[in-house]
Amino acid sequence: MPRFTTSDGLSLRYEDTGGDKPALLLSNSLGTRLEMWQPQMAAFAEAFRVVRYDKRGHGESELRVGPTNFARLTLDAVELLDHLGIAKADWCGLSMGGMSGMWAGTHHASRFTRLVLCNTGAGMPTADMWNQRIATVKREGLAPLIPTIVDRWFTKRFQQADPKAVARIVAMLETTPPEGYAACSAAIRDMDQRESIRSIRLPTLVISGTHDGSTPPEKGREIAAAIPGARYVELDAAHLSNIEQEQAFTDTVMGFLRP
Repeated sequence: MPRFTTSDGLSLRYEDTGGDKPALLLSNSLGTRLEMWQPQMAAFAEAFRVVRYDKRGHGESELRVGPTNFARLTLDAVELLDHLGIAKADWCGLSMGGMSGMWAGTHHASRFTRLVLCNTGAGMPTADMWNQRIATVKREGLAPLIPTIVDRWFTKRFQQADPKAVARIVAMLETTPPEGYAACSAAIRDMDQRESIRSIRLPTLVISGTHDGSTPPEKGREIAAAIPGARYVELDAAHLSNIEQEQAFTDTVMGFLRP
């Protein structure tokens, strides 16, 4: 897949379906790769020029040791649009990708048309929990965290019904560089967008999962209440609702974004 270089010198992997359709930028969760969006690609690519990427320190993108923040993470996405000559795009982000989406809507609103913020939160408790997680990952890698992550990201029902889908996500977690996971965990730890998102004026869809153990529905409802005119939808899923409720998720997003 192609690569581009950010303004601070990191090489990031991306995929661009190309063409002259309206652009849709996909931003994935902590610990995953751009392939996280594979269940939606056929439907999205019919209507959009779809751009997806591995955030810094994830997948096949380069790594910088040390913490990062959402100003830098979101700028990476904006610079990717610049690299591709895309003036405006819709943003669809899940979890950490939704956090970057909120930052984009607040600080780069002129570059985006609509926001889809999925299974995400504008502020995440608590610093101690994130510090413990960062210390564990730096010391032992992601392996000790994966069983708990899986239980937060997928219902037991889905784990039993589609173990292959779960295994694909586990493989992404297993191959995420620990320093990349730690750096982005620090960005989440330090983030609080609960007040700033009140300034967003872009049409916004917020999707939550009823059984989400990472960003519970109240987090989504908080975002929807803060952004004027935002629409809220709750799916019968845990954290990775685009995988657990593939068709319902795709239909919901397409219903909001369809040109």
